Amino acid sequence: MQPSYSCLLRIAKVSRKANAFYAQSGGVTSVINASACGVIETAREHRDVIGKVFAGRNGIIGALQEELIDTGKESKAAIRGLLQTPSGAFGSCRHKLKSLEKNRAEYERLIEVFRAHDIRYFFYNGGGDSADTCLKVSQLSQTLGYPLQAIHVPKTIDNDLPHTDNSPGFGSVAKYVAVSTREAAMDVASMCASSTKVFILEVMGRHAGWIAAASGLAAEQEGDAPHVILFPEIAFDKKKFLARVDRSVKRFGYCVVVASEGAQTADGRFISDMGTRDAFGHAQLGGLAPALAGMVKEELNYKYHWAVADYLQRSARHIASQTDLDQAYAVGKAAVKMAVAGKNAVMPGIVRGNGKRYSWRIVEAPLEEVANVEKKMPRNYISRDGFGITPAAREYLQPLIQGEAYPSYRQGLPQYVRLKNELVPRRLRKRFKVSQ
Repeated sequence: MQPSYSCLLRIAKVSRKANAFYAQSGGVTSVINASACGVIETAREHRDVIGKVFAGRNGIIGALQEELIDTGKESKAAIRGLLQTPSGAFGSCRHKLKSLEKNRAEYERLIEVFRAHDIRYFFYNGGGDSADTCLKVSQLSQTLGYPLQAIHVPKTIDNDLPHTDNSPGFGSVAKYVAVSTREAAMDVASMCASSTKVFILEVMGRHAGWIAAASGLAAEQEGDAPHVILFPEIAFDKKKFLARVDRSVKRFGYCVVVASEGAQTADGRFISDMGTRDAFGHAQLGGLAPALAGMVKEELNYKYHWAVADYLQRSARHIASQTDLDQAYAVGKAAVKMAVAGKNAVMPGIVRGNGKRYSWRIVEAPLEEVANVEKKMPRNYISRDGFGITPAAREYLQPLIQGEAYPSYRQGLPQYVRLKNELVPRRLRKRFKVSQ
């Protein structure tokens, strides 16, 4: 009689310690390395059950190609330095594993590599697509009878993961966008009498307008920028948009627009759809800001400038939110503790406290309810006219940008750690080609 999967996990846990695998996925953030730090430091505190911690070189691709980084070669100081270092220290990727039915070979390859390197803890740091991959790997390990505990470590600047109050990575982007909006608005306001009257800032956010909404924190009183926010959740109406821009210029002397890249028309067409697809199968977006600027020029003939926050918003570690940094580290730490406790196919989520003073705690969320689910902005967070945020949104957003987590500086520049990223020797003779 074959032992059950849960029995295999118990046997593996009590018999001997095993190794862990950590990988970063998708677009990185200014604090994703804090989660890596949380995972590695906490794993080192549990040497009785966790042996080595390997990291995937360039995300999950590193596992498929058996390119495993030995984080044990890094000093305590180097791992601690990840707390103040942006981007993905081990490399990330936009490779999405297809369904088990369409590409079972990749999942079986993962298990093959894990088996060869005695890996029984899998920590996948990413967004919704990564949660889906983590769940599928967990399911396949059960099918193949290989004891593996798969824990998803949440991360996404889009703030669209369910079962968590907010997503690590978002708070710092929100802070960057709010600060940048305020500073750019001051520039435009000082020159609008004789120069630029309309400034458009394009920010990330495909289906959810959380990042664009954060720009609304820059406004303290009537007339403050941003004067127009475009959300994916609100259908774009060209006529209403131009009327609002024109009214703002005539009333305040200038107009600042913050637009989410996912702004779309009532029929669901992205204004900035380039007609191509990324590795995850999503529409490749870009060019929204100049498209809006073209409308302003053609219909209103106002002098304009536009900018795209792009990578700047998600890599700005120099102005990261302390709240965001603390939470990013906490979910990494919690992921290891959940694994050591025997949990599987779960994600550490953030729950907000009920008191007037902001507080939060970590809870366990099932991956079956997280994978492939997008959390959009509630309608009551968007003003009735669709161009701004409400007090409820401000109350939600404000705590997430609190605290300054400045990195250390040397000769005027922030000091970021660079890891050795030494690969462990291969144990499999067979090479694996990653499908595109």
